[in-house]
Order: sequence, then structure tokens, then C-alpha cells
Amino acid sequence: METIMTNTVHKQLLANDISWLESIIETALALYFKNDSKYQTITDIHPIQPHDHDTSAYTRVVRKYDLSFQERLMLILALMPHVKPQGLDLFLIKNKNLDREFSEFGGVKDEKYNGFVPTLETVCFLLGGADMLEKRLDFMKTIHKNHILYREGILYAENYPVQLQERLQLSEEYLSMIITGEKYTPSYSSKFPARQITTKLEWNDLILEKHVKEQLLEILQWLQHSNLILDQWEMDKTLKSGYRVLFYGAPGTGKTLAATLLGKATDQPVFRVDLSMIVSKYIGETEKNLGRLFDIAESKDWILFFDEADALFSKRTQTNSSNDRHANQEVAYLLQRIEEFDGLVILATNLQTNIDEAFLRRFQSTVNFPKPKYKERKLLWKHLVGDVFEIEEGNEEIIDAIAKKYELSGGEMINVVRYCAIQAANRGEKKISASNIMTGIKREYHKSNKTFN
Repeated sequence: METIMTNTVHKQLLANDISWLESIIETALALYFKNDSKYQTITDIHPIQPHDHDTSAYTRVVRKYDLSFQERLMLILALMPHVKPQGLDLFLIKNKNLDREFSEFGGVKDEKYNGFVPTLETVCFLLGGADMLEKRLDFMKTIHKNHILYREGILYAENYPVQLQERLQLSEEYLSMIITGEKYTPSYSSKFPARQITTKLEWNDLILEKHVKEQLLEILQWLQHSNLILDQWEMDKTLKSGYRVLFYGAPGTGKTLAATLLGKATDQPVFRVDLSMIVSKYIGETEKNLGRLFDIAESKDWILFFDEADALFSKRTQTNSSNDRHANQEVAYLLQRIEEFDGLVILATNLQTNIDEAFLRRFQSTVNFPKPKYKERKLLWKHLVGDVFEIEEGNEEIIDAIAKKYELSGGEMINVVRYCAIQAANRGEKKISASNIMTGIKREYHKSNKTFN
């Protein structure tokens, strides 16, 4: 894997852009305070163009988006606190008349950081200098959510519309990519309440009824061919790039496994969203949490998997109180973000009837995961037990008998096999007994308050 900071060409390019920014800062301050300068304007200071053979992440960003003077200035300024914080120390000078910092330089204070933290106001100052008002107004017109650096997720904003007081900060993805050269995977946190889920199983390990697997295959085919359909066939005029799916069925019937296998088959990371960290009792916080999640996931080819989605996607209530109206606003906001998301969103619930009808109309696909019937149960038992262990009393007969008699989900069967494996390990042999299997099944029945006989 390429590591950028060990790439000599990359370090030279970054050093060039750091020097370019330092020259811009010195020139902007000289012009503002009417000191001597060899430049009439900062736009006379041209950045060095990268080498053709340079494939570092920093260079790829500059090239891919064909960044303008202003955009490249914003990029290196946002990177500066991480690569050369002392390069911004000139902004820490005080206004002697007021014994405080210059407001026009922008910047914010950070309790955890002693240096200068640039804001969009800082960019505005560098571009405007003494001609502040006109340049300020021009700059403010360009800064919005569709600005290329924000639209592509290179810069991160806490709030929209973006204000000049907004901290100029790289997104975690691009900061990681530029500094380390490695592909970014966000860590679970309050800012990103989702965990990547994976599986060692393959598509053929997913044992479901034929019509269910056919529905999943349709989703897989969309993921594989969406670029062809939308871009080459130019159907993006009528079809949205995102795809929304509802998985519903009892616990342990394969919903999570199906989601992870869709990601594995298409090399797309799957993130299970923790709704307990998103839903907030405070007005506006749930929308803010959702917005941050979708902003991070946008344009990443990620699959978002909302497990036990009833907590947020349940039926809307009559607006009898302010709390009801707030709950409905959350649903409406979520509908909007899901429809705008350009990847696959999977909502999972135990009961389809728990989901608001307004959501159901917006799904491209709804997939029911039924409890396995005898045929699927037998295949599952053979897969989980027969292919791994020897059953003392004979595999085929025992598997056929328990598959016929006991209605268990795949998840419940896995619990039985885990129990049997522990007992086999205690005995020091790779054999399980029918009595162990029956005890395991009995335990699962008791958990579900079902009668065992």
C-alpha cells in the first residue's frame, strides 16, 4: 500500500505548496499594512504545478478536481495546522491599538491546540487584503454546499449554509488519505455512529428460499451495473443514483448476512448504523446527527445498513403536540436524506407493518426474510454441522429429524452449534452428540418461550 509521507516527490510537492502559502501570507500582510512587497497582489504568486509522474494523494486531489487558485489556497491552508502549524503564526500578531488579535484575520481558538486555526474569514482576508469589501462579497458568493471542496467531501463544515466564521477543516477522509496515503475507514464515534461489518462467508453460504435470493440478486445486479445504466446509457435524467431497500423478517433470518454479502460481492464497505446514538430527545439533534452521517457517507460507494430501524422509521403520529410535530419532522428529514443519498440504503425491521407507508413507497425493493422451512433448515444444519462435525449417532439421520421437527431460524441454529462446539471442545474431540444438539435446541426454545418436546 502506498504511504504518502515516504514518497520523496510527494514531500517535495507539499513543501512547495507550503512555501507558496507562506509567500501568500507574507505578501497579504505586507500589502494590508502598506509595507514594501515585490508583488502587487497575491495572485501574482503562482503555485508550482505537480510532476506528471507524481501519483500521491495530494496531487491526485489537485489534478482530479482541477483546483483553481482559490480552491488550492483553501486546501493547503486547511492542511497547514497538521503539517506546519508555525507557518500560520504571523496571524497571531496583535492589534496594538486594541491589544487584541486582528478580527479581519479570522481564526478560532481551540482548547486542545495552541496555534492559529484558520477559518473562511482567513481565506477572505488573504484574497481581499486592503480591498476587503469587494473581494469579501465576491468570496461569500462562492462559498456554499455545492462549492467543489465541500461537495466532494474534501472540506468539512459543521453547518450549512457555510459562514465565514466556519473553521477551515479537512474531512477526516481526506486528511487521512493525504497524510498516510491509506484508504480511509471512519472509526465508530459520536460523529460517525456506525460500524463496518464484514463476513468470512460467501454468496453460496446464504441459504434462503429461491424467490428471496432472486430479489437479492436483483439488488446485486443494480450495484454492479448502475454506472453503466446511469452514466453510459444516460438514464440519470430519469433514475436516481441511490437505491433503497427494506429487509423485514424475524431475528436470525439472514438480514444482516445478506447486507454484508452484497457489500462483499461488490467490494463496497457496509456500515451498520447505531440508531441509539442518532435518535436524540433534544429538538434538532436527531436531524443534525443524521445529516453528519450522510455527509460523511456521501459519494463513497458505501452501503448504509439501518438495523432495527423501527426506532426512527416507524409510523408517523397525528400532530397533537409539539413533540409529535418534531417526530414527524425527523421522519421527513430522513426521507429527504435517504432519497438524496447516492448509494445503497438498507433498512431492516422485524415487521414490515412497523414502517411508515411514506417510506414504503420510496423503496425500490422490499425483501421478506421468512423463517426457514424444512428444506432450508436441512441445508442449514448440514452446512453448520454436517460439513464440520461428526455426529455420534450418524449425521444424515439426525439432521433430517431435527430439521423436520424443530422450527428454528438460522441465528438460533448458530447458537445451538456454538453450544455443541463448546461441549465437544471440553471433551477434546471433534464430535457432537444428538443429546448436545437437543439440549441446545431446548435452550433456544426456552429463550423464545416456545414449548419444547
